[in-house]
Amino acid sequence: MPTYSAPLRDMRFVLFDLLRADEELRALPRYADLDRDTIDAVLDEAAKFARDVVFPLNRIGDVEGCTYAGDGVVTAPTGFAQAYRQWVDAGWPSLGCDPDVGGQGLPVLVNNRLYEMMNSANQAWLMYSGLSHSAYECLVAYGTPEQKQTYLTKIVSGEWTGTMCLTEAHCGTDLGLLRTRAEPNADGSYALTGTKIFISAGEHDLAENIVHMVLARLPDAPPGTKGISLFLVPKFLPDADGKPGARNGIRAGSIEHKMGIHGNATCVMNLDGATGWLIGAPNKGLAAMFVMMNSARLGVGMQSLGLAEAALQNATAYAKDRVQGRAAAGPQSPHRPADPIVVHPDVRRMLLTARAYTEGGRALTTWTALLLDREHAHPDAAVREDAAELLALLTPVVKAFLTDNAFETINLCLQVFGGHGYIAEWGMEQYARDCRINMIYEGTNGVQAMDLLGRKVLFDGGAKLARLSALIRADLDANAAHAELGGYVAALAELLRDIAALTQELGARAATDPDEIGAAATSYLRLVGHLVFGWLWLRMARLALDAGEGDAFHVQKLATARFYFSRLLPETATHLQLARAGARTLAMPDAFVI
Repeated sequence: MPTYSAPLRDMRFVLFDLLRADEELRALPRYADLDRDTIDAVLDEAAKFARDVVFPLNRIGDVEGCTYAGDGVVTAPTGFAQAYRQWVDAGWPSLGCDPDVGGQGLPVLVNNRLYEMMNSANQAWLMYSGLSHSAYECLVAYGTPEQKQTYLTKIVSGEWTGTMCLTEAHCGTDLGLLRTRAEPNADGSYALTGTKIFISAGEHDLAENIVHMVLARLPDAPPGTKGISLFLVPKFLPDADGKPGARNGIRAGSIEHKMGIHGNATCVMNLDGATGWLIGAPNKGLAAMFVMMNSARLGVGMQSLGLAEAALQNATAYAKDRVQGRAAAGPQSPHRPADPIVVHPDVRRMLLTARAYTEGGRALTTWTALLLDREHAHPDAAVREDAAELLALLTPVVKAFLTDNAFETINLCLQVFGGHGYIAEWGMEQYARDCRINMIYEGTNGVQAMDLLGRKVLFDGGAKLARLSALIRADLDANAAHAELGGYVAALAELLRDIAALTQELGARAATDPDEIGAAATSYLRLVGHLVFGWLWLRMARLALDAGEGDAFHVQKLATARFYFSRLLPETATHLQLARAGARTLAMPDAFVI
C-alpha cells in the first residue's frame, strides 16, 4: 500500500530560503503581523490532517467511487462526508479567505501549500472543497452585496460548496456555442434551462447546499462569446434566514464513469427552469468566469504537483528496498542476496527526473502564489500591476507544463515498480489514472499553449515575457562569475536569447498565416516552462552551494539541479526545432474531407 508524508523540509526551503516569503509578506499591510512560527504551525497541522484523515480515504474512493441513486441523489465514497465535516470543523476551507466574510485571512502562499498536501493525499476528495474556492473568488470580484451576504460566508465556512457549470455536450472549450438559456423572472431572478456535462462535485452528500456558477444566454444575447452571462444557481433556494429552503430546479441526471478521480462525482446537471441570479453585467459572463477559470488552472497545476510528490515518495522508498541484480561496479549490499534497484543508473534517471520536475513545480507554484499575494495586497500599484502581468503569463505554464511533467513523473515512478506498478495494491496505477484528467480539464494543454503564445506573448508585443526575462537576467548576471554555476548560467542565457528570437520569428509568420501560432504553441510552452524551471533551479543550486556539503538535503538539491541542467533542459533544443518547423508540416489533406 502507498504512503504519504508532507515534504515539509522542501516546502520550507522554497518558502523561506528561496523566496524569503516571510520577509516579503511582512511588507504587505494585511500580513504585517504574520510570522514564520505561525506559518510553520499551519503547515504542521495541515500535514497531520492530510496524513491521518484524507490520505486513508484515497484508495477507498478509487475502489468504491460515487453512487447515483436516481432523482438527482449522489453519495460520495465511504468516509468522504465524515472527513469533510472534520475539514470544516477545523476551519480549513476559510484559511485563505477574507476575514470580512468569515475567513482567516492567511495569504494565498499558505493556502497553496495546504492544497498541495491535500492533493497528494486525495485529489478526488479535495475537489469538493477546492472548486468552492474558485466560486468564492468569483463572488468576491463580481457578486452583488446581497449575493455576498447570502452566499459568501457559507462558502467560506465550507457549509456550502461551489461548482463551475460551463461545459455542454456539443461544446467544450468553444463556449460561444453553448445553448443553456436564462429567461428573466418578474422578481429580478432568471429561469435557467439546459444541460451541463463534466461538472466536478456537481452533486454529493458532503455539504448541505451546493452553489452552481452557470454560464447561459439571455433571450436577446448576441451570438458567440459576446452573448454569455454568468448566473448563481443554488441547489436549495435560501429561505428568509439564509438556510437551505426549497429544492431548486437543478439536478444531477447521472454521474460519469471515468478513468480516474473516482471519488469525485463528475455529473451531468440538468436545469429545468432553475432559479438563478445574474453575476456581473449581462452578456459579460466570460470576464467573471475567467476569475474562476484562472484560479482553477492554477489549482490544476497544484493537483498534478501533489500527485507527482506522492508517486515520487513511494517510488523512492521502493527503489531503496527492492533488491534485484548487482551494481555494475560490484555488490553494494554484499550482506543481501542482491542490491537495491536504486543502484542501477536507469532507475536513478527515472527518480531524478521525477524529483527535478516535482521540486521545480513546487518552486514555481509557490512563487505564483506569492505573486497572487502581491497582486491582491501590495500597497504599491506598480508592484500589483507587475505581479498581475507575470501571473497572466505564467498561468498557462503552471497548468500545462506542470501537468505534462507530472504525468511523465508518475509513469516513470510506476516504471520503477516494474510489474508491481501495474498492480492496484501499490497505488501507482491510480496516480496515473487520476493525473491524466489534469492535462484535459480547465482548458486542454494545447489550449493553454495557444493562450500563452497568442494572447500572453504576441498580443502585447512580448511585454509580459520581457518582465519575466528581466528577472531572469538579473540572476544570470549575479551568478555569471560563479565557478560552479557558470555552465548553468550560459545554458539559460542561450535559451533566453533563443526564445526571444523565436518569438519574433513566430510573430512575423503569424502575420501572414495564423496557423503558425497553433503549430508552434506546444513546443513554445515547453521552452518557456524550461526557462522558468531552469531559472528556479539555478537559484536553488546557489542556495545549496552556499549552505555547504554538511547537510544531506542540500547535497540532494544540488545533485538534482545538476541532473536537471544535464538531462532535462537539453529538451529545449528539440522544441526550438519543432517550433520552427511551421504549419505546413502538419498538413493532412486527406483528413479535410467535408
